[in-house]
Amino acid sequence: MITNSSSTVFVVDDDLSVRSSLRRLLSSAGYQVQALASTKHLFENGRPDSPCCVILDVGLPDVNGLEFQDALVRAGIEVPIIFITGRGDISMSVRAMKAGAVDFICKPFESSELLSRVVSALERDSQYLTERERLSELKHRYATLSPRECEVFAAVTSGLLNKQVGYELGVAEKTIKVHRAHVMEKMNAVAIVELARMADSLGVRWVGAI
Repeated sequence: MITNSSSTVFVVDDDLSVRSSLRRLLSSAGYQVQALASTKHLFENGRPDSPCCVILDVGLPDVNGLEFQDALVRAGIEVPIIFITGRGDISMSVRAMKAGAVDFICKPFESSELLSRVVSALERDSQYLTERERLSELKHRYATLSPRECEVFAAVTSGLLNKQVGYELGVAEKTIKVHRAHVMEKMNAVAIVELARMADSLGVRWVGAI
């Protein structure tokens, strides 16, 4: 469960009065707040490892907010963005949402409305970070497998029986059983169904013996 104090909200708006009012609002709700006039240095060293989101003005003078969103996507930086604008249109909001924005709000807006959107954005980011950590751990475990164990992992999670895997790889069935047991242990899986889900997450596919 995330807490407000462990979450950061980045506010990017060239209007000082908007930045100040949003800082007060979000700080009073318990969030850590960083208010910036531009996106110039935002996430240049990557995003935080704790839940965060960005409240971003579309019409910034240095770079269009939608263009900054596109730049984050190209850089592989995933972070929830709540766009705010005083002159948005439907095509603009559709583009933003298709690119991954969580919300698009037109000024003026109610404080309660914005806070509700922030809560949703941070919950989404928390889920993303949890999944990223899980996948990182899976990749770490997968890296401990030997080349033969990787083959067995791919084969058994594709639905092949031990006897069939042995035939495909040209080894005895009892040898496959040993490799399979090692794979289960190293991947910390208690059932083949669980191992199959791990294979899906890792993108492991059986393409046959080389």
